[in-house]
Amino acid sequence: MIDLLETMEKVKQIALEIGRMQKENIDRNDLKIEKKSTNIDLVTEIDKQSEQEIIGFIKSNYPSHGILAEESGLDRADSEYLWVIDPLDGTGNYAQGLPIFAVSIALQYQGETVLGVVYAPIPNQMFTAIKGQGAYLNGERLYVSEKTELIECVLATGFPYDIAHNQANNINYFSEIVLQARAIRRMGAAAYDLACVAAGKFDGYWELNLSPWDAAAAVLMVEEAGGIIIDFRTDRKISIIAGNEIICRKIYAEIKRIDKN
Repeated sequence: MIDLLETMEKVKQIALEIGRMQKENIDRNDLKIEKKSTNIDLVTEIDKQSEQEIIGFIKSNYPSHGILAEESGLDRADSEYLWVIDPLDGTGNYAQGLPIFAVSIALQYQGETVLGVVYAPIPNQMFTAIKGQGAYLNGERLYVSEKTELIECVLATGFPYDIAHNQANNINYFSEIVLQARAIRRMGAAAYDLACVAAGKFDGYWELNLSPWDAAAAVLMVEEAGGIIIDFRTDRKISIIAGNEIICRKIYAEIKRIDKN
């Protein structure tokens, strides 16, 4: 296996560079924005530029590795190593000039995530994790929240891009669980949400219909911070609950109860 500590330093540097470019361009009035799968599924020219620069970094430093990127798809699927990239997590926020967005880069080896970086440029938060070596925020070790009661918890969630066209859209879960928790936040950036769970800033999280690039890096962070991940649906791509074990089990129980009604 490649040297993960050395690789981490390189990945952090490219994430910083990409984040700086994103921050410099967020308030441009001439930003080019396109629609993808639905009217609310957006991509900007900065998403595309960010992705191409990350891909260029990988091909220069790790030319034999595979790449799965949100905008470009899969390249070199036969490699033992696979980079999973969300160049700009939170495009909807970015397109509005809102400051919650992040660069997410994960490295998988033989199907297992072994390295993850989520960098939020405007708050300058660099979340990192290496398999078996813990999760960190700007160099400080992370641990998930220790809360055990939903009524004490600030949770995070999100809604899929096909919310208007698919009944499995999280509205039923949200409308019930919001009554059980202290508060629920909808930040609009799944990788950032999960990283904040790892940091104990959110006490728990659930979402459905995520893609690999939304979750790969930050799921590793949650696990390395002492949390767990529960898969709660098989019909909506990646559908997960994250947090400490007690809170995850309680969110899961609520979801199962709602599904029965």
